[in-house]
Amino acid sequence: MTTYDTLPNIEASCLDTPSTSNFAKQFTTHKPKILLLYGSLRPRAFSRLVVEESARILQHFGAETRIFNPDGLPQTDTEDASHPKVQELRDLMMWSEGQVWCSPERHGSMTSIFKSQIDWVPLSVGGVRPTQGKTLAVMQVCGGSQSFNTVNQLRILGRWMRMVTIPNQSSVPKAFMEFDDNDRMKPSPYYNRIVDVMEELMKFTLLLRDNKTHFVDRYSERVETAEQVSQRVNQRSI
Repeated sequence: MTTYDTLPNIEASCLDTPSTSNFAKQFTTHKPKILLLYGSLRPRAFSRLVVEESARILQHFGAETRIFNPDGLPQTDTEDASHPKVQELRDLMMWSEGQVWCSPERHGSMTSIFKSQIDWVPLSVGGVRPTQGKTLAVMQVCGGSQSFNTVNQLRILGRWMRMVTIPNQSSVPKAFMEFDDNDRMKPSPYYNRIVDVMEELMKFTLLLRDNKTHFVDRYSERVETAEQVSQRVNQRSI
């Protein structure tokens, strides 16, 4: 068996061997904070109805939920970050410990309404990453047959935002047939899958929220920080 006993490219002082000893010894007891986003402004938007149904399930599981209404959110770069809807969205991103994203599929992709919400959230706000290490569940609604184009794209977005996207997901085909006249989702395998996804999201959120800082701590960033400190300390006086 080959033994790798030397790591000449490693900055030893910045290397932290993963260990369960770094995990939280106690769990926090407040309700998990879950933010839900949807991707349509139609009066009867099925992505919103799915999100509302998901929020009810999450509340039953003991979560605190907030749903962001994208109505009035400007297109990216048409306003600055001081816009009230942008501030509301960013505050909710910071508040949340987990998120649910649900978009309709339009032209084989997520809607511009949904993408605009994510585009308003930078990777860093005042030195703090608003989404890093938070859990994420992805879902989509379809006007026709079942598709997974949008959930696949949402997974890419979640990874780019440094979120922990859970394995399970939901895609609701012919969504207009899945809700009654009171805008409540009918019993079906699709409803059962949404329950599965919310249950899994709760489990991952409860597991990860107290260990988020440890799980997203990176060697490459520790090395970069050390180099920056060294440059600042050793720079010549002007």
